[in-house]
Amino acid sequence: MSDSPLPGWAVSRGGDTPLPEQVARTLLRHMDEHQLPAGSRLPSIRRLASQTGASRFSVVEAYDRLMARGVVEARQGMGFFVRRPPQPEPETRSEPVPRQLDTGRQDVQWLLQQVLQRELPLPPALLDSRLLRSAQRSVLRHSHDEDAPAYGHPLGLPELRAQLARQLAAADIPVHPDRNLLLTHGVTHALDLVLRHHVQPGDTVLVEDPAWFVVFGRLQAAGARVIGIRRGPQGPDLAQLEDMAREHRPRLFIVNSGLHNPTGYSLSLGHAVDVLDIAQRHDLLIFEDDTWSDLLPRPPVRLAALDRCRRVLLAGGYAKLISPTLRVGYLAAAPEQIAALTGLKLLTGLTSCAHSEAVVHQVLAEGQFRRHLQRLQTRLQQARRVAQAQAARLGLHPAHPEASHGPFLWLDTGRSSLTLSQTLASAGVVAAPGSLFSPQRQDSTWLRLSVLTPPPHWELIGSALARM
Repeated sequence: MSDSPLPGWAVSRGGDTPLPEQVARTLLRHMDEHQLPAGSRLPSIRRLASQTGASRFSVVEAYDRLMARGVVEARQGMGFFVRRPPQPEPETRSEPVPRQLDTGRQDVQWLLQQVLQRELPLPPALLDSRLLRSAQRSVLRHSHDEDAPAYGHPLGLPELRAQLARQLAAADIPVHPDRNLLLTHGVTHALDLVLRHHVQPGDTVLVEDPAWFVVFGRLQAAGARVIGIRRGPQGPDLAQLEDMAREHRPRLFIVNSGLHNPTGYSLSLGHAVDVLDIAQRHDLLIFEDDTWSDLLPRPPVRLAALDRCRRVLLAGGYAKLISPTLRVGYLAAAPEQIAALTGLKLLTGLTSCAHSEAVVHQVLAEGQFRRHLQRLQTRLQQARRVAQAQAARLGLHPAHPEASHGPFLWLDTGRSSLTLSQTLASAGVVAAPGSLFSPQRQDSTWLRLSVLTPPPHWELIGSALARM
C-alpha cells in the first residue's frame, strides 16, 4: 500500500506553536478535509520529515500526539494509518432528565452530582484565577527535572506544612510541622482516614443535625451507627450531647465550629468549653471540620485551640477557596494520631500530590491570599443581603439571620422541601432539601440555597412555591 499523497507544505520555525504540534494540526486538517480519509496510510516518518522540513523526532512526536487523540493507529511493520471513527451510540433523548430525589442512600450522590456539575458554592468567577495561575507558573519555573519522578513526602510537602504551622500558631493552635500535621487530598480524605482508623462497623458516631451531607454517606459506608445532635446558633445541644455520650459511648463526634454547613452558624466560646468538658468526661474524640471558617469576617472559636489538639483532630482545605482542582487539605492532631494516620494514608493512597501542595504553598507564600479572602468575604456579605431580601419577598426566612454567614442560606419554606427541590431540579435550580442534612433523612421544611442564586432562579422558586 502506498502512502496517501499530501499537498506540499513546510513547518514554520520561530513561532509559538511547537513543530510536532504544527505537523499534527496540519494532518488533522487534511483528515477533516478528507484529503486523508479513514483507513489511509500516512507518509513514513522519513518522508514526512523530508517534505515538511521537520526533524524525524518532531514527526514521531506528532504521530504520538495523533495516536493519543485517537485519530491515528500504528500497525506493526506497515506504518501509521488514519483510524476509522467509532460509530456513536444512538441517542435516546436530546436532554438529560434529572433523576428524582428519594429518601434512600442515593440522595447524597444526587446532590454531589448537581453541585459538581451545575453549581459550586463558590463559582469560578468568584475565585481569583490570576492568583492560581501566578502560583502555578512560579512552581513550574522553580521545579527541577530530576525531582519530577519522585514521590512526595509521606506527611506532605515540608514547606507547606511549615507554612500551615505558622498560620495555625497565629490562630493559637500550636502545632509542629513534623509531628502534628498531615497533608491530605482535602477535608473529605482527612475524614476518611480518621474513620478508617477509629471507627469499626457497629461503632456509634455523633454528628450535628443538620450537618454536611457527605458525612452521612461516608459513615454509612463505614458501617457506623449515626446519632444526630441538634445544632443551634451557639453550637450543639449540650444536654443532648451529654445524654448521648453517656448512653451510647460514641467513639467520635464530627462538628463544624466555624461557619457551619448548612446553617452558617459558628460555635460560641461558652459552648466550646462545655463541648470539650463533655468530651473529656466520656473519652470522646472530636473531628473539627474547618472547611469554611476562612470566610468569616472575624476568626472563629476553634475547639483545637482550646484543646491544644489533644483529643481534637482539626481538618481544613483549600479546594473551596482557591480552586476546586486543588485537592489539598490538612489534618492537625496529636503526634500519635498523625503517626497512625500517616501509615494509613500510605497504605490507602501512597503520598499526596506534591505539585498541588507546592501550588498551594506558593499561593500562601506570595501574600495575596489574605486579600483574596477579604474580597470573598465582602462579596458574600453583599450577596447574602440581596439573597435574604429575595427570600423574604417570597416568605422564606432564616431562623437566626444575625448569626449566619458564608455562601449558604438555610431557609424554612413552611412546606415539604423534598417536593420543592424536585420541582426546582426539573427547572435547573439546585436547591438541597433538609432531609439530606439530617441523619434520619426525614423530609423537612428546611432548604439550603446559595446566596449567589441569580435573580431568574428566584423567580422560578417563587413560581414553584405558588404551585405548592
